[in-house]
Amino acid sequence: MNDFLARYSVGRTTAYREIAAGRLRIRKLGSATRVARKDAEAWAANLPARGGEAA
Repeated sequence: MNDFLARYSVGRTTAYREIAAGRLRIRKLGSATRVARKDAEAWAANLPARGGEAA
């Protein structure tokens, strides 16, 4: 989980909010929480995009 948080600059609270909402998939290995790379990339690809054009 820490790698995911650092890679995507996401806080733990936000990550668990995304998990609870069903937008981010995790796997449990004992007490450890893991986010598979393909799941992290799918989550990031589905984030809303913002246009950078000036008005």
